[in-house]
Amino acid sequence: MLTHDKEFLQRYAEFSGRSSRSAFWWATLANALIQVAIGIAGAATAGVLFAALGGLYALAILVPSCAVGVRRLHDTDRSGWWLLISFVPVIGSIWLLVLMCLPSTTGANRFGALAAAPRSA
Repeated sequence: MLTHDKEFLQRYAEFSGRSSRSAFWWATLANALIQVAIGIAGAATAGVLFAALGGLYALAILVPSCAVGVRRLHDTDRSGWWLLISFVPVIGSIWLLVLMCLPSTTGANRFGALAAAPRSA
């Protein structure tokens, strides 16, 4: 998990290339867990500080999340513009989830070589 998070942070604004399915989902899981922890802490203390912290965190990961999403779509040989389908109510988010769950294309595609699996340190 840490190797995927490291890749997520190192390539935070890189929209070119490809990211594996596992790299995308580990980054998504880590961000969701952090947001849930901030939400729980905010609910437990009923403080505005945690609401502001949650908003700042969401802004901080906006570009990296879009970048890893675009690279994941590239890994399935689709344009990163497919990310915008999430703005279509209900069906758009479901279709984007399906696209993110699809396997990688084998070998190189128009977006580059197959993403190498990160090695554990």
